[in-house]
Amino acid sequence: MRLMPNPSPTNMTLDRAKQLLKVQADFGGFYNGNSAKLILSEVQRQHGQDAVDQLIRDLELDRIFGFEPGTRFEGGLAMGK
Repeated sequence: MRLMPNPSPTNMTLDRAKQLLKVQADFGGFYNGNSAKLILSEVQRQHGQDAVDQLIRDLELDRIFGFEPGTRFEGGLAMGK
């Protein structure tokens, strides 16, 4: 049996993350909050906490989803500060 290599991970640019998060924020709601957590998890992994905090501020994700600057996101979960 021959295993296929994992596809290379795609790079989440901050512009792309902002675009995707804006769509989720415009809809609001629980399920869109979960999608936003997944996006922020990827931003956290590739760009770090400062980028996550800036997106939360820019898109008012604190007001929409209750995400606070300083919250860490991993694997689609909000891990706290």
